[in-house]
Amino acid sequence: MVDKLLALYGLKHHPFAQRIPVHALWSPPGTEAFFFRVENVVLDGGFVLLSGEPGLGKSKILHLMSERLNRLGGDVVVGVMEYPPSSMSDFYRELGDLFDVNLSPSNRYGGFKALRERWHEHIQATLFRPVLILDEAQEMISRCLTELRLLGSARFDSDCILTTVLCGDNQLPERFRCKQLAPLGSRIRTRWALEPWDNKALLSFVDHSLEAAGAPHLMTDELKITMVHHAAGNLRILCAMGDELLRAGAEQEVTRLDEKLYLEIYAQSGRSTERAQNRRAER
Repeated sequence: MVDKLLALYGLKHHPFAQRIPVHALWSPPGTEAFFFRVENVVLDGGFVLLSGEPGLGKSKILHLMSERLNRLGGDVVVGVMEYPPSSMSDFYRELGDLFDVNLSPSNRYGGFKALRERWHEHIQATLFRPVLILDEAQEMISRCLTELRLLGSARFDSDCILTTVLCGDNQLPERFRCKQLAPLGSRIRTRWALEPWDNKALLSFVDHSLEAAGAPHLMTDELKITMVHHAAGNLRILCAMGDELLRAGAEQEVTRLDEKLYLEIYAQSGRSTERAQNRRAER
């Protein structure tokens, strides 16, 4: 079905799929300013927080950030933690893998010391702090978050030897209000709390996605406006609608997607955008 869809519309890739080539990713308003602040944190170390409700594009922003930091040159080391809910022992195992340090999870002090030595060596050689990126950080246990704060702090908290980017839903900033994690929360140097996108931003996303996929005229302007109006400011909902419209268009072999197709799928069948959201969330 995907091959038929791509061939029918001459697409380089599915513009509303979850997996998009990094060069085709949409850069939301405010991204450049946020990345500039993150790059400054990489020079001195510390914590960065990206938060927002599900479906606003946080993970794609992290993808763009990782690519941008890697383009700064081989001097910047970026590690991405794949499993935030780890126990303490697995937490150290993963850090050891990310930063090429042979650790014994049974010897936490030895792991603590070895990681810090590796980071100090990296800073002396490059002047950049290593970067650790954690998506879905709201799932991380409090002990591991505290351990990150201790690992990255040196010389009586006057020197940061690690840049840590924490990304999660709106539960994450709330966790830093508790007594145990307040010391970490007070050390966050830059924050970006995403809000539902306005219609102008969502329309920009649709136009960019179609342009990058090689089919800027695939949808009528009226259809784009209708989709944006019913997306509730949420990129995930918008992509779910776009995906369903493309598949329906390919099935009917229509040459251009229009508002009539939207009405056939959602209005006449009695389905709403909430169903599209649920479908996307289940994947």
